[in-house]
Amino acid sequence: MNDAPPRVYSIPAGIAFADALASGLKDRAGDDPMALASATVIVPGRRALRALSDAFLRVADGKALLLPRLMALAELDGDHNTLDTGQIPPEIDPLGRRLILARLILARGGEFAVAPDQALRLADALADLIDEVQTERLDFARLRELAPEEFAGHWQKTIEFLEIVTRTWPAILNERGAIDPAARRVLALAARAALWRERPPADPVIAAGFIAADPALAALIATVSRLPAGSVVLPGLDRALDNEAWDEVGEIHPQFGMKRLLDAIGIARNDVRDWPSSKAGPARARLLNEALRPAETTARWRTGAKIDPMSLSGLSRVDCATVGQEAEVIALALRHALETPGRTAALVTADRNLARRVAAALKRWNVEIDDSAGQPLSETPVGVWLRLVAEAASTDFAPRPLLAMLKHPLAAGGLSADECRRRVRALECAVLRGPRLAPGIEGLRGALAGATDSGSADERRLLRDWVEDLAVRLDSFLTALKDSAATPSDLLMRHAEAAEALAETPQEPGSLRLWRGQDGEVAADLFARLQGPAGQDLPAIAADRYPAMLTALMAGITVRPLYGAHPRLAIWGLIEARLQRADLMVLGGLNEGSWPPVPGEEPWMSPRMRKDFGLQPLEARIGSAAQDFVLAAAAPEVLLTRSVRVDGAPSVPARWLPRLDTLLAASGLSLPRPGARSWASWAEQIDHPGALAPWPRPEPRPPVQARPRSLPVTAIELWMRDPYALYAQRILKLRPLDPLDADPGAAERGQFVHRALDRFIKLHPRAMPDDAVAALLKTGRAAFGEAISHPSVAAFWWPRFERIAEWFVAFERERRRHGAKVLASETDGRVTFAASGGAFTLTAKADRIDLLPDGRLAIIDYKTGRPPHPVQVVRGLAPQLPLEATIAEQGGFGGIDAAETGELAFLRLSGGNPPGELIDALGTEPISPIVADAWNGLIELVESFDRAEMPYHSRPWPEFAYAGAYDHLARVGEWPTAP
Repeated sequence: MNDAPPRVYSIPAGIAFADALASGLKDRAGDDPMALASATVIVPGRRALRALSDAFLRVADGKALLLPRLMALAELDGDHNTLDTGQIPPEIDPLGRRLILARLILARGGEFAVAPDQALRLADALADLIDEVQTERLDFARLRELAPEEFAGHWQKTIEFLEIVTRTWPAILNERGAIDPAARRVLALAARAALWRERPPADPVIAAGFIAADPALAALIATVSRLPAGSVVLPGLDRALDNEAWDEVGEIHPQFGMKRLLDAIGIARNDVRDWPSSKAGPARARLLNEALRPAETTARWRTGAKIDPMSLSGLSRVDCATVGQEAEVIALALRHALETPGRTAALVTADRNLARRVAAALKRWNVEIDDSAGQPLSETPVGVWLRLVAEAASTDFAPRPLLAMLKHPLAAGGLSADECRRRVRALECAVLRGPRLAPGIEGLRGALAGATDSGSADERRLLRDWVEDLAVRLDSFLTALKDSAATPSDLLMRHAEAAEALAETPQEPGSLRLWRGQDGEVAADLFARLQGPAGQDLPAIAADRYPAMLTALMAGITVRPLYGAHPRLAIWGLIEARLQRADLMVLGGLNEGSWPPVPGEEPWMSPRMRKDFGLQPLEARIGSAAQDFVLAAAAPEVLLTRSVRVDGAPSVPARWLPRLDTLLAASGLSLPRPGARSWASWAEQIDHPGALAPWPRPEPRPPVQARPRSLPVTAIELWMRDPYALYAQRILKLRPLDPLDADPGAAERGQFVHRALDRFIKLHPRAMPDDAVAALLKTGRAAFGEAISHPSVAAFWWPRFERIAEWFVAFERERRRHGAKVLASETDGRVTFAASGGAFTLTAKADRIDLLPDGRLAIIDYKTGRPPHPVQVVRGLAPQLPLEATIAEQGGFGGIDAAETGELAFLRLSGGNPPGELIDALGTEPISPIVADAWNGLIELVESFDRAEMPYHSRPWPEFAYAGAYDHLARVGEWPTAP
């Protein structure tokens, strides 16, 4: 048999490979139904196997047919009927191998010290290296030769690190009586090839669809090609390429893999024959092969034959502005294909982000699409739930992780889903927004105890009881996380129990809700395996790294839905699309870095070291991606898409597109674009309303009796500038929600400083102590409270307060030396006057009121931020201080006799340079007229809004307005002339 010439065939690109292969095999079998059934067909993967099965159904025209034995390559080593695999050691469990390698990486320590989750990712890269080396039949013993002294010290240390695979790992495998999956595959393929060489099967054996092969697979394919009834069928071999160009085919060329395979088989390209049922390759395939010819021979484009315009029939291209628009264009094209009965369509892309966007866009029409790549377990609903439970527990119930967990659809905690959502919203509004809580359940308990203004007493009691119940459900998991002696298996078990307990509803136990569905079953299998023998190899896990490690474990597991996807639409990866064909092929994400991928850098070897070691260069991935492009783009109807910008940055089109444009331009042609522009315009219009109706400015007119009869001086400015905001705040009682888990902000800083100065002045209203700065700092620490331990407060605010304290003490001594006396600090005042709608009360809390030597009053407002400009105060746009002066002059501040105002000032306390500054609020303007104008303006304002017909306009004077918390309710951006 070894002397028999190899039989190798090719099916040109552009012809449906699976259909042509099935048709040729059926024709070979003739009328004998058993002849076809006796054949064995080996294809690269299970997707190709399914595509070939469907092709046989099509070529049979619905008639009964005995199919040949179809085998995916992965099934060859498990075929016990024709191969004695008992002589080959079993392969080690992939999950166990991953965990053992991670543990070995963690044990290295030193400059290789990493966290457990990072060790898992490095273990994946290490496992890939092991598989690649064994697939190429190389020996790790040669690693020491790869880092001579002239190389950087980094590579020397890397080689030392790789002793894991040269010494430690082989010993572990020997101890367990197992081998690596790649090693077993190599041995199984070699055993199969040896068996067939020794006892060649009489029945036909066909190896079909391979565009490249590693040494073991290439040897098997070579054996198949020389069997008495064997043959090899290649997809898209370019037999029209001239010999000069064929000699120049390198790693990045689409034919590189098949060139190596032909060399391994021992056959010249000219000796490859056409598959019997395939006709000559279409013009499109010739165009693509010519466009991708080796760069060294592209001068032939000038002298070669003109391009046939028919090669562009059915081919179009869309360049979209963004990835989002590209996804909409593709979704529209796929959805349009469904309008034709029986028509199929597929998106082929290497961009997983684009694939997810397209799948989401198709849900607009309730279309679920089959994505061959599936979804990582960590991103499925069950995987996300498990991650959120782990994050909430490991962060000691920090508000953000806690809310994320409680708002997940699986969260119930023994309640119905609706009641759980209601309590989550109540808890969020009551205690989780605003400055940080104390950690843990104790922090929630304390916050709830202090939330006396949130809901009724019964509602607060329900929240407290519910939080206690959540604590019980999470108790064992929290205890395990805090127990340094807890094993990883213990953590996983307690985690699963807590996730089940939190998923429980009155109708269903948590175990039923959590572990059902495809993702639930996969997650349950992972947890069961990790709590079994494989779990013994888990490295020790610190509580704060447990969520990251769990995510890393789940990220390596793919979940594929078993049903529910549309039968005529699909999303294929590049490998899945090689032998499959749809009526419409959409090739998406045609940008450098996506398709083709970036060759990348591996952590173990430099490019030169890979070459010296005998591994294929990383650039070979570009050649495989190029062949995938040719095979897919040669289909009868193809839409090419790319986005001009990706993640906000300009992108570079896939290298094949400029080549194609250049080649076509030489013949006066270009890719058709009219259809492409219509797709883009449809995508832009799909969410565009038929008509735009600008929203008028709101003009609410609540009854006079519903309008406020008492306001603080700080609300008067808001009333003047934006009455609608006051309406929303004081009449509708709407309050903006504070940020979640907020760091102390500018408002809190102002409160701390005000509180500290108030305490200091009340402790020392007359004489200043000798150690005044120390005394002020002491009151400051008390005012800052627990917030002083916050990193940003300790690093930024407290040093500023120390500077403020020094400046304030000096300022205060100087002011008192000149005769000013402090009368009140943080004092309340009020004044009531008659109005047509009833008595109106103006209230105020003055930061400080001093008695000047001439008997007049000084009203001072502390500002840790920027105070209003004197022009704003004089023009009445910032009336706070003048109105406080009015209250003081009318004796409205308790304990302070009515007196004329002699000073209105802002005490700016920034802690910067200078730390403090006394600023005259009115500049050089006299006080009395300004105070009188402010009072008269207030009376006029109250009277105008005491008329029922007076609306609460939004931003009546846009030039004086500023962005506010209620602008979105007023729909400011939708006004005909939005400011």
